[in-house]
Amino acid sequence: MQSRLRVHGHPIQPMLVTFPFGLFVCATVFDLADVLGGPVFLGLVGYWTTVAALVAAGLATAAGMVDLWDVPGDPTRRTAVIFNLLNGAVAVLFVFACLIRSGLPDHGATVGLLVVEVLGLLLGAAGVRLGASLVRQFDQGRGEPTTFDGFGPPATSVAGGFGRRRRG
Repeated sequence: MQSRLRVHGHPIQPMLVTFPFGLFVCATVFDLADVLGGPVFLGLVGYWTTVAALVAAGLATAAGMVDLWDVPGDPTRRTAVIFNLLNGAVAVLFVFACLIRSGLPDHGATVGLLVVEVLGLLLGAAGVRLGASLVRQFDQGRGEPTTFDGFGPPATSVAGGFGRRRRG
């Protein structure tokens, strides 16, 4: 899969997706601690972490839409569309939870909202799996080595002192 948005030959969207997913995981952990009786501020931290994740998800979605424009109409396109739909569903679930929490006085989590967040994380995990398969498809088309074997010593290296080279 080729991408219009790249940094040093690597597509940006897979990099951007990690931020909202990681923030959603952190927000869910904070909310779990809040529901289990932790300090009240943990619910507030979870709320604002969700807000930050939603902003990052918006950026990742924009990059995903640009990339989706150029995906050919083969099985890769189907995988890319499902990947973007799963990421969108995760964002919708967290927007729902965030909007409900915005009306609460301390922005704390409830058991019901925690269940919605865990469902969102499960969908996100499926999206991460699809995203990884898309990245693997992208890497197969590249001419660069994908292992550390390409970082070995050069064929002609200095051995045993200055000016003497190994014969090979």
